[in-house]
Amino acid sequence: MRQRLAELRGPAVPPKALDARALAALAANPGCRRRAILDGAGVNKAALASALGSPSGFGQSQFALVRGNTFEARVKADGGAELLRLVHENLDPGAVPPAEAEVPDLTATGPEGRTARTALALREAAQARAEGAGGWTLLDHPMLALDVAGSPAFLEPDAVVVHPDGTWTVVEIKSFPMLDGSADPAKVGAAARQAAVYVLALEEVAARLTQDSAPAPTVRHRVLLVCPKDFSNLPAASAVDVRKQRAVTGRQLARLTRIEDIAGTLPEGTCFAPDLPTAELTASVESVPAEYAPECLSACELAFHCRDRSRAGGAVTSLGRSVRAELGTLTTVDDVLAAAHGRSGDPEDPTVAALRRAAALRAEALRGADLAAPEREPEGAVCR
Repeated sequence: MRQRLAELRGPAVPPKALDARALAALAANPGCRRRAILDGAGVNKAALASALGSPSGFGQSQFALVRGNTFEARVKADGGAELLRLVHENLDPGAVPPAEAEVPDLTATGPEGRTARTALALREAAQARAEGAGGWTLLDHPMLALDVAGSPAFLEPDAVVVHPDGTWTVVEIKSFPMLDGSADPAKVGAAARQAAVYVLALEEVAARLTQDSAPAPTVRHRVLLVCPKDFSNLPAASAVDVRKQRAVTGRQLARLTRIEDIAGTLPEGTCFAPDLPTAELTASVESVPAEYAPECLSACELAFHCRDRSRAGGAVTSLGRSVRAELGTLTTVDDVLAAAHGRSGDPEDPTVAALRRAAALRAEALRGADLAAPEREPEGAVCR
């Protein structure tokens, strides 16, 4: 399977790692086979979109990345003292204050090695708590693995904290500001979905530790979101409950079609290498069905390409998922108009009946507007 995915990506093209942000976006649109196979094969969708002639502006600017890295370094300075203080203050005020904390070395070769080193550090922390040696442990940029449609995805949260009682907490550090104790709800929601992916991956690690420690470590469903305070470089934090996002993400990931099943339906010679001729590359991309929705514009690099194809085909999905759900079996704009004007469709179908009623109301409103409009003076008349 790895050989097959390498052939789809292009033999000379290095794989692009699937991060938690991309995984959350994939889980939000589980019916899109195109994104599933491209992410599973490690295809750089930004380069692919540019090669197709539909470059996307999706992603973070270099300024935002530098600002975020600077703020994260400030939060984690002095062995993570400020970060642990925020965790203690917002999530575990009854625990012993984190005067000192263990910060294990998680360096290793490759993502598999870092994943194993992270699991070992968590196991050692769990054993220490079981033996009564309670304390705080900070894992800086641990590496976690999560099975996604039969393919492993390696995820790197900003931090994971082990509490004195043995529970684990995910920490998300973002560069958007927290004004008067609150932040942009849309950005907080995106951060919560991303943190939910980390919670799922941590729960898998905890489940594997069940054989070594009893009881198994508990992953807290309240994560810590750390942001700059009022446009300054000082950190502010808030606890975010991600139980809903964790349940939705887990359910959506379980619905994903397995990568090998999608790869088995592709024509022979399909390849997504960006250096291929545009016509050949377009044919390869179009050989995989997509489920476009306007929400993809803020989550996928191929959104502009898929939107153009959706509009060209008259698909109602380009109008939004809620509209698509209301129209039932009517999948194109032409089908909807034909049903609304009585040229097709079963009158007993509630969707068809609602469309015809809406068309009649629209026609009646337009007739009323024409009757109420004042008579227009002849063209060329002198205005008094």
